Amino acid sequence: MNTIRTLALASAALFATSLVHAQNKLKVGLMLPATGTFASLGTAIENGFRLYVTEQGGKLSGREIEFVKVDDESDPAKATDNVNKLIKRDNVDVLVGTVHSGVAMAMAKVAKETGTPFIVANAGAGAITGPMCAQNIFRSSFSNWQPGYAMGDVVAKKGHKKVVTITWKYAAGDESVAGFKESFEKAGGQVVKELNVPFPNVEFQALLTEIAATKPDAVYTFFAGGGAVKFVKDYAAAGLRKSIPLYGAGFLTDGTLEAQGADADGILTTLHYSDQLNTPRDSAFRLAYAKQFKLQPDVYAVQGYDAAQMLAAGLSAVKGDLSRKAEFAAGIEKARIDSPRGPFTVSRSHNPVQDIYLRQVTGKENKLVGIASKSLADPGRGCRL
Repeated sequence: MNTIRTLALASAALFATSLVHAQNKLKVGLMLPATGTFASLGTAIENGFRLYVTEQGGKLSGREIEFVKVDDESDPAKATDNVNKLIKRDNVDVLVGTVHSGVAMAMAKVAKETGTPFIVANAGAGAITGPMCAQNIFRSSFSNWQPGYAMGDVVAKKGHKKVVTITWKYAAGDESVAGFKESFEKAGGQVVKELNVPFPNVEFQALLTEIAATKPDAVYTFFAGGGAVKFVKDYAAAGLRKSIPLYGAGFLTDGTLEAQGADADGILTTLHYSDQLNTPRDSAFRLAYAKQFKLQPDVYAVQGYDAAQMLAAGLSAVKGDLSRKAEFAAGIEKARIDSPRGPFTVSRSHNPVQDIYLRQVTGKENKLVGIASKSLADPGRGCRL
């Protein structure tokens, strides 16, 4: 009889706990850039996340979502204070962010120390799903290595032998170039020069002069946001566009084509999304996004949308109870995310295993050419999960 009573009490307690979690709001801390060169990217990520939540009636696993926002200013020096404000002052349950890899690294460190679930909605820093990997840290976007590695194969198959790379000198740029170099040199090519400028510097003239003097077969680059706009326009103005083909990670032309205009026409990039996938899932997403925000979605919007999908998968596994951290993580690990980019799963180190597309700029769209790399998994080097 005592055993039956104990079981009944335990069941009642579990039901009461589930009810409390269903009634309590779930606080999502959005730490994204609202100012500076990456501001538009932060807006797209937030829009995408909010769109999925709206589609679910404002609730995930019965819990109403409350947003707490911090402008991270793409400043790594302020990142630790900002993330601690969200966790300790605002008591957020989940962290979502950000664009700048240096800021995301600081977020990941605090998330790992505190056990706060963290979904990286853009920054591709390899360390986050490498040496810093943790049970509670996931990425809905890409690793910097993925688009770069895929493009190395593409450029080699085009017959180019000698390439110059140019990027901002920070984690995202360094790792994108490293991924490119790994596959390009494996295929017999040679990176003859690695040029860079400090982030967020956009004074490229001296380096463009150096590229012209070096006369490589092609140039590979990583820039995003306002920096990408300036680089593409300066590259064309320097007269290099017609003589030295420009290739890049897709951020070069994602969310930037309106400002780049004709100077971007014909550029080939690699990314896990394209404007012309024409699948029913993607078409429905694009229509819903345009209707809600009066804007066309880009890769950043997709990553925000999928960050919300990943959170939903984890919450579904624990019926909204985030205290069950191992089961929450397992829920995401087992999920097949029905993304506008195409379905994906996560790797052992919690990075998306996904197709990387080859796209070409035509007018104001990144039109699909084909799949550069099928189901590409980041190696997750240094991860001990």
